[in-house]
Amino acid sequence: MSQEHHHRPSPAERRIERSREDERRAGRLTEASLQRERTLEGYLKSGLVPRYMERLRDIHTMIEHHRRALAEAHAELRGRLGDGPRFARAWRERVERWDFDEVNELIRQHNEWYPVERRLPFDLRTRDYVLIAGRSYRREELTAEWALSQFPA
Repeated sequence: MSQEHHHRPSPAERRIERSREDERRAGRLTEASLQRERTLEGYLKSGLVPRYMERLRDIHTMIEHHRRALAEAHAELRGRLGDGPRFARAWRERVERWDFDEVNELIRQHNEWYPVERRLPFDLRTRDYVLIAGRSYRREELTAEWALSQFPA
C-alpha cells in the first residue's frame, strides 16, 4: 500500500474537510503550509477572491436592490397619489425613513480597509492615497438625497 493510505489527517485537514461547501475531497496539506506564519497580509491574500472585491460586489448588489425597491415604492405611491404636492411630500417622507444602514456599513468598511487591502501607495503631496483611474477609492454612503436624485419627488 502507498503511504497516502496510511496518512492520518491533521487537525487542520479535518477542520477544512468539515468546512467545505462541496463534496470534493480536500487534498493533503503540505508540511510547509502547516508551518507557515499566519499574518494579516497572508490573511488578506489568502482568499480566492480578495475581500475588497467581495465587499465591492456586495455593495453593488445592495445598491441595485435599493434601486429596484425604491423604483417599486415610487411607482406604487405615484399610482396611488398621482403627481403633485401630496405625492412629493409623501415620497420625501418615505425616502427619509428608508433604511440604508446595512449597505452604508459595508461602504464604511470599504472606505476604511480598501487602501490597506490593495496596498495603495500614499501620495505625500496630497496627503492621501493615490487615485484609482483618476478617482478616489472612497464610496459615498446612500442617503435620502441619493434616493431623491435617483427617483425625484
